[in-house]
Amino acid sequence: MADLMARLGNPQHAVPVVHVTGTNGKTTTARIIDDLLRAAGLRVGRYTSPHLETPRERIALDGSPITAERFIAAYQRIEPHASRVDLTHPVALSFFEVMTATAFVAFAEAELDVAVVEVGMGGTWDATNVADGEVAVITPISLDHREYLGPDVAAIATEKAGIIKPGAVAIVGHQPPAALRRLGRRGPLRHVEKEIPVLARVPGPDGQQLHLPDYGNLTVPLLGRHQADNARTALAAANAFLAPRGKKLTAEAVRRTFAAIRSPGRLEPHSLDPPVFLDATHNPAGMRATVAALLEAHPGTRFTTVLAVLADKEVTGMLRAVAELDGDLVVTRNRSPRALPVAELASKAREVFPAERIHVHESLAEALRRPYSALLVTGSVVTAGEARGHLAG
Repeated sequence: MADLMARLGNPQHAVPVVHVTGTNGKTTTARIIDDLLRAAGLRVGRYTSPHLETPRERIALDGSPITAERFIAAYQRIEPHASRVDLTHPVALSFFEVMTATAFVAFAEAELDVAVVEVGMGGTWDATNVADGEVAVITPISLDHREYLGPDVAAIATEKAGIIKPGAVAIVGHQPPAALRRLGRRGPLRHVEKEIPVLARVPGPDGQQLHLPDYGNLTVPLLGRHQADNARTALAAANAFLAPRGKKLTAEAVRRTFAAIRSPGRLEPHSLDPPVFLDATHNPAGMRATVAALLEAHPGTRFTTVLAVLADKEVTGMLRAVAELDGDLVVTRNRSPRALPVAELASKAREVFPAERIHVHESLAEALRRPYSALLVTGSVVTAGEARGHLAG
């Protein structure tokens, strides 16, 4: 990756970077940082992954997905160099590395003020880490991708801490103690919980109200305490980037920005009557947060859960979390070639759910045709994106 960047003239250094890692909440936090920095008058690029429906979603310029024309132009700029890199190294560039290079080229050519860049996985060895973030943001760390990042939270935190470069401001959300100890080895940490405490929080069926010092009452149209934390983390990160430039977000700008927050595929409401939510959660910690958010926002509602997951995920932990919704479980698969076969998912489900509450369908489209009074579709970004298409049609 470094070789490709060098051949391209190191476009990752053309624009200041806010770098975002963590296990859960990265994409939402990156989106809100983007929104806040644009509210401060900056031109912003954003790189997130994976996508729900089109790869162009991953690269945003001034708040909108990159156009097909600019996307193709940026790719054509890197393609000959990528081909040469593939010939000179034992392992070819991955799809994610090529996408990351495309993003950095697009950002450099757009003459932006800042790029908000989400890691793909981990930190130290992630393709995005060719950039040096002025602000490093670490959302909550838990167990995921253990085959690549390490067996426990401490090891995973060590890998994610790699985005904290010398001189960077490190903004950290709520973390397990073991993660905090490892992150702290990289230098001083600025804790969101101390910088922007929540004075009051009132949840509702379609979002929540927050009362924050200096900003007053704020509407956040996302469900769950975890999304309140993501919003605060984004605000702390935006402030950290703006302060050295003599800029500051007004309370009114924060109010307007928070009220307009959208996070597609993250407990995204498809409808409220009946309640139908599309969710990309794919690990146990994330699923616990998702379930807690639904129980808080819709007390007494029995959600049917449609679950389709990838084969390398910790399914049992997700199933145990979903069981707290006390509704039926529909096991199926999404279109990914990495999807866990339905028979295997059903077998794991029977270890957690009573047999009479489990329903099996071979395709997500078929599963979504079942009758329901309240619905959660979850288990993967692929699942959420595919469900969006089926329900929109």
